[in-house]
Amino acid sequence: MTQSAATLVYDIRNSRYLNITGRCTLRCQFCPKHNGSKQVHQYQLALENQPSADEVVALLGDTTAFDEYVFCGYGEPTLNLATLLSVASEIKARGGKVRVNTDGLGNLFHRRNILPELAKCVDSLSISLNTDTAAAYQEHCQPKLKGAYAALLEFIELAPHYIADVQVSAINGLAEVDIEACRKIVEVAGAKFKQRELGVVG
Repeated sequence: MTQSAATLVYDIRNSRYLNITGRCTLRCQFCPKHNGSKQVHQYQLALENQPSADEVVALLGDTTAFDEYVFCGYGEPTLNLATLLSVASEIKARGGKVRVNTDGLGNLFHRRNILPELAKCVDSLSISLNTDTAAAYQEHCQPKLKGAYAALLEFIELAPHYIADVQVSAINGLAEVDIEACRKIVEVAGAKFKQRELGVVG
């Protein structure tokens, strides 16, 4: 597959999604890509390499035609941070809105607080909490980085201080996960809680 044939942008409802990396800091056992599929709706999201900002900007289209642009694929968008920031800044310059779907491990991966950088060009964050305990997180998400769950909780606590619209999700149906405990973690941090359902993607 050539990069030109890869799906770098895809549309769901009235939002344009930006697929900027296939790399991830997690190996979530419920993720379709670990179960043989890299498809969302009719779109195949496999990437052979990380696209440059110029490649993605060329595919933005008319920013007034979309409710928002969402950085989301089967990888963690903050791992391609330079492209994310550059493309998001261009969207904002054109009057568009930007959301980033993240596993909340960007600070841990980059070894610094990236929220001030995101705050300059991102309107909203959607963070995946997934579980209410470190043990369940280790079982279901299988993080590649040490201290991932603690770093995720810290990111959730920090995020609302930088970005006004922060939504944090957990998945109803995962074994040994207390969805109400997840809700409490999120609400104490001052973010909005979203309950997702196991097996529903996009």
